[in-house]
Amino acid sequence: MIALIDYGSGNLRSVEKALRKVGADVRVITQPAEIDGARAVVLPGVGAFDDCINALRRQELLEACRKFIQSGRFFLGICVGYQALFSRSEEFNSCAAGLGIFGGNVVRFKEQPGLKIPQIGWNQLAVVKPGCPLFRGIPSGSYVYFVHSFFPKPEDAAIIATTTNYGETFASSVWRNNVFATQFHPEKSQTVGLQLLKNFVELTR
Repeated sequence: MIALIDYGSGNLRSVEKALRKVGADVRVITQPAEIDGARAVVLPGVGAFDDCINALRRQELLEACRKFIQSGRFFLGICVGYQALFSRSEEFNSCAAGLGIFGGNVVRFKEQPGLKIPQIGWNQLAVVKPGCPLFRGIPSGSYVYFVHSFFPKPEDAAIIATTTNYGETFASSVWRNNVFATQFHPEKSQTVGLQLLKNFVELTR
């Protein structure tokens, strides 16, 4: 079973549908005890960093996520769920501390002439960690769908699985051991996104 965390994120149902489409046994969960029997956890996200962290804390899911990751079971963060894995965010003078699984802060795209912020739409992945199982069968140059103004800057470059350029080059996904995370939305990325989710589901079996 894959536990899909519901903390009020707007794209929860689209993630659930995409996971089911690739054969996952998905359970939407709202309480820490519901995580216990899961083989994997998916933390989706739309909106602000602080909203995500504070909602997880209110539902006592923040520490539950940390413990789950420490157990060695697979974890996938998406968009704000990706950003939440880092130390802090600069978004709206954020005060909330992230999960701290990865070192580094979440920063905003730099203002540049002609650059629209947020980035909304399709952009390419450069696969920089070919051994990452999440990207099996997904070639470098593939297009995925983004909606974001902020992105993490990992302290450890070795965790970066893919990069993307939008005025500047940023880490569009990361991987270390049992933890995967993407700034883009696999559930909105059509064939490429479904392949990525299928790869994740197959890891959990």
